[in-house]
Amino acid sequence: ADKYSEALALYEQAAANEGTSSALMYNIGNCHYRLGHPGKAILYYERALNIDPTNADARSNLEFVKSKITDNTDVDESNIIVELFRKIRDCSSSNGWATIAIVTFLLFLAAIALYVFGSSVLQKKIGFFGAIVLLIIVIFANGFAYNIRNRIEQKRYAIITVPTVVLSTSPRKPKGKTEEAFILNEGTKIYILDSVANKDEGIWYDIKADDSHRAWINGVNIEKI
Repeated sequence: ADKYSEALALYEQAAANEGTSSALMYNIGNCHYRLGHPGKAILYYERALNIDPTNADARSNLEFVKSKITDNTDVDESNIIVELFRKIRDCSSSNGWATIAIVTFLLFLAAIALYVFGSSVLQKKIGFFGAIVLLIIVIFANGFAYNIRNRIEQKRYAIITVPTVVLSTSPRKPKGKTEEAFILNEGTKIYILDSVANKDEGIWYDIKADDSHRAWINGVNIEKI
């Protein structure tokens, strides 16, 4: 019915009362986009993907909104191997990988049993090499589950939620042009390196927007993913 403000209030109430989910974060993102808040939309699509990397709708909408913003920077320092790791990791959620790890570990124990109690050389070979393969899968599945959970809890990434912000060369409001670093716009994804509490201006974050842009930003201008 195009009542996006009302829908947003209901979704936020559900999140407060019942907890978050990927679908809920995705719907909140949709409301923000319809209300003309691209920064908030990107923020919630990112949160949806943090909870469930397989949420194709959230990923599609995220890429669409990112194509509309002014600063579409990339703060990832990745290579081919890291990118492959991420693609495999994002095939499931943290809970999904944990389940795979448990099931695979049980199969690993069965393979060990086959190797120990097998009555033929073929059975022992299947048990031995199968146990090695399954153990590798268990290690990687646990690693993927931990990595996804750690990414959610660390909150190192943030989104700029104001139309435009001037970043500073020091953790305070720029006193002149010489202390102005550069300008970033709403929806930009940034990586948080450090933070400093300024008693007059709140928390300032040392951030980088890409490999060549690093400066300080006031915490009121961003929201952590």
